Amino acid sequence: MKKSRKRRIRYDRVVILLFIIITIIFLVSLIFNKNKEIYMIDIVNKNIDDVYELLSDYDIEINISYEYNDNVDKGKVISQSILENMVINDGDKLDLVISLGKLDKEKLKNDGINELGKVPIMMYHGIKDMKDSETDYIGGNVDKDGYTRTSESFRRDLELYYQKGYRMIKLSDYINGNINTPYGKSPIVLTFDDGNANNIRVTGLDSDGNIIIDKNSAVGILEEYKKKYPDYNVTAIFFINNGLFNQPEYNDKIIKWLVDNGYEVGNHTKGHNDFTKIDSNKTQEVVGYMYNKLESIVGDKYSKIVALPYGSPYNKTHNNYKYIINGSYEGNDYETVAALRVGWEPEISPFNKDFDKTFLKRCRAYDNNGVDFDIEMTLRILDKNRYISDGNVETIVTDIKNSDIINSNIDKEIIMY
Repeated sequence: MKKSRKRRIRYDRVVILLFIIITIIFLVSLIFNKNKEIYMIDIVNKNIDDVYELLSDYDIEINISYEYNDNVDKGKVISQSILENMVINDGDKLDLVISLGKLDKEKLKNDGINELGKVPIMMYHGIKDMKDSETDYIGGNVDKDGYTRTSESFRRDLELYYQKGYRMIKLSDYINGNINTPYGKSPIVLTFDDGNANNIRVTGLDSDGNIIIDKNSAVGILEEYKKKYPDYNVTAIFFINNGLFNQPEYNDKIIKWLVDNGYEVGNHTKGHNDFTKIDSNKTQEVVGYMYNKLESIVGDKYSKIVALPYGSPYNKTHNNYKYIINGSYEGNDYETVAALRVGWEPEISPFNKDFDKTFLKRCRAYDNNGVDFDIEMTLRILDKNRYISDGNVETIVTDIKNSDIINSNIDKEIIMY
């Protein structure tokens, strides 16, 4: 009995000793690893897909830019900002330049790459859940002038744009010349005026308090196409008045959801005001009020862009125009970066020397048998001279015949064939 007890005591001591040894080893390992420096590896000439895998254990931010290179194959790393054997700290930023391959001007020409071509800014208002056959007007027009479209026609529009080679971009990216449209594709901007409830109709909240969006509202259909074509880069900008989206119970949630999910929200004045019928003080009120309201809901996430109600004023010499662009209301100064008119044709490239982001034309998205600048006519016009991207946001590619209209002051590499 005594021997058994002694053995048990010795066994317990061995277990305790092993536990202490393992604990010490673990703590030493922690201290060693904590103080162990991590060094960058050489990734030049490696494929970018392989690079992400090689650096998956590094806690760093990777920033990518692209340029043509005669010596490095397309898709491979040309240079890295953190060089081989340099120490890497958590949160460091690694800038990589990726090769677009050899600059082949003949290919650019044959593919019709032209970043001095025109861009359509499509103007929508309401999207009503009905079929084209249920309307009394042409095609998918719900009203005589086609400001409201059927859900059937809106789906048809989106399908048409995609099949024609258009890819959506944010209006803010267009006006800033940040067009990251894939090679051979063309940018298109979608805008919606008036904050109609059918732009993003909310049917309730889910168990987590998130809005449930009617699948046949404009945003519901856009989200459908976001899933259908992941490379479509689905987005749009919604210009709203004081009523926001006319759903008081959900308005704030709607606006927050939009800016958090790749859409933009802009200013359509407090009361859909005609700038030719009000004075300068009222102009600053109706513009400044909406900026203040959007600021109170989403901070600085809204777009400082005004869609001019009725397209007024119809010229920039109007007395009120300068107060649309700059003004003050209730102690807050505002600066509008861009303004949109009502019609009627595609706009010029943001790299054109005559580009004026403060007075941009839009194309009315409606049906009219191919005349009077309806969708069919707009796309027909664009077939002759549309913006076709080279896929590189840092370069501007165009035919040498456009050399006299290009803005040479833009900080991008200009390539002409």
